[in-house]
Amino acid sequence: MFESVSYIHVLGGGALIGLSALVLFSGIGRIAGICGIAFSLLAAPVSTQVWRLMFLAGLLIGTFLYHQISGQAFPPAPDTKLPLLIIGGLLVGFGTAMGNGCTSGHGICGLSRFSPRSITATLTFMVFAILSMFVFRHILDWSI
Repeated sequence: MFESVSYIHVLGGGALIGLSALVLFSGIGRIAGICGIAFSLLAAPVSTQVWRLMFLAGLLIGTFLYHQISGQAFPPAPDTKLPLLIIGGLLVGFGTAMGNGCTSGHGICGLSRFSPRSITATLTFMVFAILSMFVFRHILDWSI
């Protein structure tokens, strides 16, 4: 599915993610944690939501522009049943709330600040992601 993605694409994408986190932090002193930004849209005062909406719109517009410029097709929608997707989304939301942040907040912004909490959280994310894939693929024989 992703045969045409090169190391240059991956390196460029990572650099742009890091640059956007740097611009957001140096510009307004905010962490680029996507879940925190999205959740705050529901709770924060309307006067503080402009930058959040712009950041999230930039994610969507950037993705669209990449696919338009590169000519790469969008990945197909998952063929997983809707209840399973809802349960997965709720579990991610619960884990994000329990861990005080998501992979982007901890893994990108927290690691770059050498935050002990973020280092622990990111190691936990990675260990359980690897364990989950091992169990699903090699023990349960599910193709994900």
